[in-house]
Amino acid sequence: MSAKKPVRAFVELLARTEAGPASTNFFDYSDAGNALRRRNLELYLLEMLERRPSVLLVGEAPGYRGMRMTGVPFSNPAIIEGRADPFGLFGPGRGFVLPPDAGIVAAEPTATVMWDVLAELGFLPLLWSAYPLHPHQPGRPLSNRTPSAAEIRAGLPLWQELARIFGIGNVVAVGNIGHRSVLAGGHSAPKVRHPAHGGKVKFREGLRELLAAGIDEPAARPQTRSTV
Repeated sequence: MSAKKPVRAFVELLARTEAGPASTNFFDYSDAGNALRRRNLELYLLEMLERRPSVLLVGEAPGYRGMRMTGVPFSNPAIIEGRADPFGLFGPGRGFVLPPDAGIVAAEPTATVMWDVLAELGFLPLLWSAYPLHPHQPGRPLSNRTPSAAEIRAGLPLWQELARIFGIGNVVAVGNIGHRSVLAGGHSAPKVRHPAHGGKVKFREGLRELLAAGIDEPAARPQTRSTV
């Protein structure tokens, strides 16, 4: 099966995922800019398939200054434009394009912290979120909130499908929400500090300890055939 087919099926599944009254599906067909976000996500996933990551990091949810604008997990405009791209994944030369509304807010700082730490450790996992849509305060789309228990349940089959597509058996939870999602899926996985809000040092040290323990060694890989 062509690598593009399961990735495109996954992005389509995400685009069709229903958002609640206080969340936004920034991949759906309601806005022209979402087509660029779908394309950016597809490019990221295809590029990562070529890199064959052995670890999936499951974070919390997209923020309105990050993935909500770019379509790529733990990213901001500088990363998508290739100006802060330590692994050579992004930039217009690889087809990434920022939607017109991506410049209306300041860049997400957590994304920069994430990629700085990964570059320092020389570690490139697949990045995703417990809830892949954008949860916000009611009536305030340019805000963030913690995803609800129902939203965490709704996001569970999506990151599990990504793990199947990539054949990844090693999952690491980034923060409490990511850990809650992993546990809800019946898995046991290590948890590291989320890099936001001054968590960079503990996030880096948590990953460093896991890498020293061999978390990036390939686990028993599940079947890579997509079930979408």
